[in-house]
Amino acid sequence: MPYYTRLGQVPHKRHTQFRNNGKLYAEELISTEGFSDIYSLVYHVYPPTIVRAIEEETLDLRPRAAVQNNMRHRAFRGFQIQPESDYLKSRVVILFNDDVHLSLAAPTQGFSDYFYKNASADELIFVHEGSGELRTGFGKVRFQPGDYLHIPRGTIYQLHFDTPQNRLFIIESYCGAIRFPKRYMNEYGQLMEHAPFCERDIRPPTDLETYDQKGEFIVKIKKRGELFTYIYGTHPFDFVGWDGYLYPYAFSIHDFEPITGRVHQPPPVHQTYEARQFVVCSFVPRLYDYHPLAIPAPYNHSNVDSDEVLYYVEGEFMSRKHVERGMITLHPMGIPHGPHPGAVERSIGAKETRELAVMVDTFRPLMLTAEALEIEMKEYYLSWLPETEKPHSL
Repeated sequence: MPYYTRLGQVPHKRHTQFRNNGKLYAEELISTEGFSDIYSLVYHVYPPTIVRAIEEETLDLRPRAAVQNNMRHRAFRGFQIQPESDYLKSRVVILFNDDVHLSLAAPTQGFSDYFYKNASADELIFVHEGSGELRTGFGKVRFQPGDYLHIPRGTIYQLHFDTPQNRLFIIESYCGAIRFPKRYMNEYGQLMEHAPFCERDIRPPTDLETYDQKGEFIVKIKKRGELFTYIYGTHPFDFVGWDGYLYPYAFSIHDFEPITGRVHQPPPVHQTYEARQFVVCSFVPRLYDYHPLAIPAPYNHSNVDSDEVLYYVEGEFMSRKHVERGMITLHPMGIPHGPHPGAVERSIGAKETRELAVMVDTFRPLMLTAEALEIEMKEYYLSWLPETEKPHSL
C-alpha cells in the first residue's frame, strides 16, 4: 500500500465547502471495498458525472481459450508480438484465468484522442522498453525501462511515449487490489526494515495540472472484458487537488534490494506484489549463496498449487539455456520443473547473477490464447532432455 500523499489544493476539513470565486468545487470519494479499504478524496472543477452520450456499440475484449487445460511446459517469444499504433489494440492477452490476465503490448504511440479506464481490474504495467509519462487527474508519473506502473482500478489515464519503440508486460488483477506483501508491512501500513524496498522507492504523481475545459471527451471504459465508449462533457483531468492512499505510482525493479543467504533462497524472497490469487516477484542481479558447498542453481520443484510464469527481461539466466529478451515461460502446476541439463554443475562456484526477470505465480491454472500459440517455442518441453537426445532446434 502506498503512503499518504497530498497534491494540489484541498480544504482544511473534508466534506466541507471548498470554493473558487464563490463556486463550489465538486468533491469525489474514490474508495475500495466499499468504505472499508484505502481511498482518496478528489476535488474537481466540475462534477465527474457529466456524460453527454454513451455509444450503443461496445467492443468485446474478453480473451478466448485455445488451450483450457494446460499440462505442458511452454515458452513464448514475447517480442514476436507485432507493434500497433493504438495503445488498446496493442494489448494482446497471452495467458489468463478468472483472476488475472497477462498481456504483451508494443504500442508505437500513446493516447491522442481518448482516455482509458479499467473499471474491473488493477493494472500493473512493467515497462521493458520505452519511456514517457503516465498522465492521470492525480498528476504525472515519469516512467522508464524497468518501472512497474501500478494503476488502481477505476483510474482514468493516458500513456504518452517518448519514442515508438515500446514493450510492455501487463498484469491485470480481477481478484482485487494489487498490494505490497503483508509480511513486509507493520500494523500501521509502513514498510518494515526487512522489506526489500521502502517508501523512498515509490514515485507518486507530481506536476498536477488542472484542466478547466468543457467539450466532448472520449473515455473508453473496460468492464468485465467489454469496452464501453463514454462521451464526457468535461475534461477528466480537472483535479484541483487530492489526498489519500489510492493513486497511481511507479516503482523500479532496479530499486528492489535482493535478499540472499548461505544456501539457495526460495522464490518468495523475490516477492514484490500480491493479490488474492497470485503474486508477482522480481528477480534482480544479486550475489549467489555463500555456503562453501552451496549450489546456486535452483533445485527441481513440483509446484502443486500454482502455475509459474517467468517474463525474461535482461541478462544471463544460469538455470536456462537459449533465453531471449521478452521470452515467457509457463511451468504449470502438477509437473516438476527445474534447471536445464548441465546448469547445476555450471553454477557451482559462481559468485553472482546478472539476471532480470518478472515472475507471476497464480493459484489457479492459466489458459492459453490463440495469440500465445502463434509465438510459442513448440519444443520447449523437450529442453530437459540430455544434450545428446535434444532436437537440433533447441
